[in-house]
Amino acid sequence: MGKKAGRGKPSWDAPAVRALRRHMKLSQDEMAAQLGTRQQTVSEWETGRYRPRGASATLLSMIAERAEFEYRTGEGTGARGKEPGAGRAQEES
Repeated sequence: MGKKAGRGKPSWDAPAVRALRRHMKLSQDEMAAQLGTRQQTVSEWETGRYRPRGASATLLSMIAERAEFEYRTGEGTGARGKEPGAGRAQEES
């Protein structure tokens, strides 16, 4: 916990976005309100239609660290350096 993000910018994938939202016990509407975006945008991230990028990806990483959410994003090692699937271990149905 409290580690800085690894090399490069994180690239959030659909399962990681969904797992973060569920970890925080938020609906898509609630998460969208927290991020200052639309619910449809969160839905599109979670279905893989689009990926968060730029400021949105950075904000998700900051939120994840504050929520003490262990996550893996994008290809290879993620922002927290966890092995593939580590973010999904936190996911609750």
